[in-house]
Amino acid sequence: MLKKITQAAVTLLLFCCTFFAQAEPLGYEKLASVQPTQNTDKIEIIEFFWYGCPHCYAFEPLLEKWVKNLPKNVEFIRQPAAFNDLWSKHAKAYYTAEALGLVDKVHADFFDAIQNKGQKLDNEADLEAFFVAHGVTASQFKEAYNSFAVDAKLRQAPLMAGRYGITGVPAIIINGKYRTNGPLAGSHEKMIEVMDKLIKQESVAK
Repeated sequence: MLKKITQAAVTLLLFCCTFFAQAEPLGYEKLASVQPTQNTDKIEIIEFFWYGCPHCYAFEPLLEKWVKNLPKNVEFIRQPAAFNDLWSKHAKAYYTAEALGLVDKVHADFFDAIQNKGQKLDNEADLEAFFVAHGVTASQFKEAYNSFAVDAKLRQAPLMAGRYGITGVPAIIINGKYRTNGPLAGSHEKMIEVMDKLIKQESVAK
């Protein structure tokens, strides 16, 4: 009888250990379907963000530091999310900066203007003033802001979020296969750890 009880206890212990091992969160999830990357020779990392998101703002310093030390086989892409009209206006501002070659110069300042200075930057006049303050002429801004290239990217932005199953930001897509975010990883720091882990995994796979 004692032997049977002992065996049952051992079996229960093994079951519990297996359960908790399986329940331990990965910090990421697989996409419903693998998405093609822009450059198959690189490990592609896409960040979905919104300038009005305080979590994106808090994540930005960690991400910026991480980007500066990326391996040569990794390509980092910023992707503004556009879930509604306001988000779309800020996405258009990002694409305008991209068209002008000013993302590195204005990205952090745009976050700061909205998150700390209370600026809305949600109309063409205010955005023009912002870009002029960063060294472009009014005509250069208008040409980029109203360009076909910016408009085309803006039209694609909502579709991009759907393609990767993005419902909130900040969110990271790793090589068209995996998605991580704060709730999945547990913290912004853990998101970086997950990204590093999956980059290594994908590098070995290649």
